[in-house]
Amino acid sequence: MVRKKTRIKKRKLERKRKSARVEKESTYEAKDIYVLEGLEPVRKRPAMYIGSTGPDGLHHLVWEVYDNAADEAMAGYCKNIEVSLFPGNKVKTVDDGRGIPIEKHPQTKKSALETVMTTLHAGAKFGGKAYQVAGGLHGVGVSVVCALSKWLRAEVCRGGFKYIQEYARGKTRSKVKKVGKCKQTGTTVIFEPDPEIFREVKFDLKRILNHLRQQAYLTKGIRITISDQREGEKKDYSFYFEGGLVSYINHLVRGQNLVHPNVFYCSGEKEEILVEAAFQYTQEYESYEEGFANNIHTEEGGTHLTGFRAALTRTLNDYAGRNDYLKEIGENLNGEDVREGLTSVISVKLREPQFEGQTKAKLGNPEAKLAVETIVSESLTDFLERNPQDAKLIIEKSLLSAKARKAAKAARQTVLRKGALEGLSLPGKLADCISKKPEESELYIVEGESAGGSGKQARDRRFQAILPLRGKILNVERARLDKILASKEIRALIIALGTAIAHDFNLDKLRYHRIILMADADSDGNHIKTLLLTLFYRHFKPIIESGYLYIAQPPLYRIQAGKRVEYAYIEADKAEILSSIKKSSKGRMEGLTIQRYKGLGEMNPEQLWETTMNPENRILKKVTIENAKQADRIFDILMGDEVFPRKKFIQAHAKKVKNLDI
Repeated sequence: MVRKKTRIKKRKLERKRKSARVEKESTYEAKDIYVLEGLEPVRKRPAMYIGSTGPDGLHHLVWEVYDNAADEAMAGYCKNIEVSLFPGNKVKTVDDGRGIPIEKHPQTKKSALETVMTTLHAGAKFGGKAYQVAGGLHGVGVSVVCALSKWLRAEVCRGGFKYIQEYARGKTRSKVKKVGKCKQTGTTVIFEPDPEIFREVKFDLKRILNHLRQQAYLTKGIRITISDQREGEKKDYSFYFEGGLVSYINHLVRGQNLVHPNVFYCSGEKEEILVEAAFQYTQEYESYEEGFANNIHTEEGGTHLTGFRAALTRTLNDYAGRNDYLKEIGENLNGEDVREGLTSVISVKLREPQFEGQTKAKLGNPEAKLAVETIVSESLTDFLERNPQDAKLIIEKSLLSAKARKAAKAARQTVLRKGALEGLSLPGKLADCISKKPEESELYIVEGESAGGSGKQARDRRFQAILPLRGKILNVERARLDKILASKEIRALIIALGTAIAHDFNLDKLRYHRIILMADADSDGNHIKTLLLTLFYRHFKPIIESGYLYIAQPPLYRIQAGKRVEYAYIEADKAEILSSIKKSSKGRMEGLTIQRYKGLGEMNPEQLWETTMNPENRILKKVTIENAKQADRIFDILMGDEVFPRKKFIQAHAKKVKNLDI
């Protein structure tokens, strides 16, 4: 008993000592409160201000500087904006606006230029009458660019003189200097992103062109010039569109079959909110919408898009009802019906936009919904009455969509019932994994029964599942949902994923957080991967957006020299391996064998595991969507009904093809 009490006392003493050590190591006093001054918060947490420190965040710097110039254009003071890329990762933006003021700021006692460049939430857009509307309204604009740049220089032409000031990592390197005279007015900003912040500093010209072309459509009458002077021959591009949103719609639908000849366009103002909207229907099944607030692309939508959708659905139903079209379906059209094949752009300009998040991905102003809904409803009613042929074609397209929706609903319910009855045990061809945790489970979608058999033998049953598909699945680019759900192979895949499809889709029910497409490294295998990618892009896009879809990379060659065995996944690997073997064997290449794999079935289970399925060795390519509209267009070209665009695409890229099977 005494020994027991002694042990208890010792344990209590030890706990007290540990508690004392923790208190000593971890204090919480006034001295532990850190105050980040100036632009230090931006450098400490850059992703909070620009979204990420990857390519998106890097290019966001260009957009922020451009937005300042665009605000001058929207205010009516700027007609020309130039963006140039230079060697050494330098970017230069020039506008012919009024020029940033250089006089002493009454609050900061520094020049207005230095205040704007080095102070968060400083600018003419927070009050006063300098800007009625502006894109860079969170105050993170150019000051964040300054904070995240290794070096930045601002040049201002104003009041007949030119002024410059330089900065480094958010701090001034010199005072504002008057360096001469200039006849024009405007602002020039040159910056070099900080490699301490960004993993890779490499600007994508195509990405910049796409963004600035979009901006030129949104602000008609402004000329935007892009110059790439980084290497080789100098490249110059210029955008200028008098047609505004109508020109933009024509650009977005080019190469597609149109439903009606006339582009709908409207503009108006309600309660100091300027609204522009345009749309065109095509024969596609997918819809495409873009929303903008003060020329900022709201990728996640917002109240302006909600208002547009409400106006479109209500107005088309009113017209269809008045003209006895709805008798065919016995009910009103819904939002899905009226948006099938729709390409639309909605732009609002307002004084006090409320964006959700620093990167302005979603508009939250309730008044924007009412303004867009009112103006679009009135204008669309007038458009339909003045263009009866367009109206008839639009309503017929929507009615066809409604009929297909009803047929698809019946087919979808059949699949769900089948899944509920059979799906608890899952499709018979699925070799499921033991783990029931989605975050650690993988599903290999495999081409053919033989490869499926090898995969089942090769896999780690604890977390890897195998679903073999027979032959090539249906091309969903050319099919409505009811026909898609009639496919036995696609039904098996839907039940295996667990998410359901269309309206019933639920990402939270996904059974695997790593879905891997594994097909032969030949033309048939590539075609099967393309068919599967089309299915996932059109009907399971959230799976791609969540980063759950991958493509397996089986090796092209097995190279053996004596007891040494190496696998080459690309042609460059093969050359490197052969060079290494030659070097290590002092030029002797006796007994060398090179096997070219054309199918997964050629590998035994051990080789398949070692090269393609073992997490320690395998190479997986994550499928991502960088540009939704461009991806949409590529799927239309490669998998759509029109032969000519596909033929043209093949001819244009024929010389780039490698490893084509003869």
